[in-house]
Amino acid sequence: MGIHIFPKSMYTKLATGRCQSSSHVIDVPKGHFSVYVGENSLKRFVDPLAYLKHPSFQSLLNLVEEEFGYAHPMGGLTFPCKEEIFIELVQNIQLT
Repeated sequence: MGIHIFPKSMYTKLATGRCQSSSHVIDVPKGHFSVYVGENSLKRFVDPLAYLKHPSFQSLLNLVEEEFGYAHPMGGLTFPCKEEIFIELVQNIQLT
């Protein structure tokens, strides 16, 4: 699996659970998934599906489920954590 680096246009800043402009949202490429990350405002990230099998990512999924559940008004996979924590997790996954 190679490292996928996406341009900034691959994610969209979201405010109060709604997309600021739907024309800026790019479809998720085949073999990837999108996730919304943030505590106050949400940012959309697009990551390879292989990340879902990584133990660190699965741990984060379990923590989020225990703490917040998966019912979010956005309807998408949402991690209500600091963006920096998610980015660090993804960088660690890319190194393994």
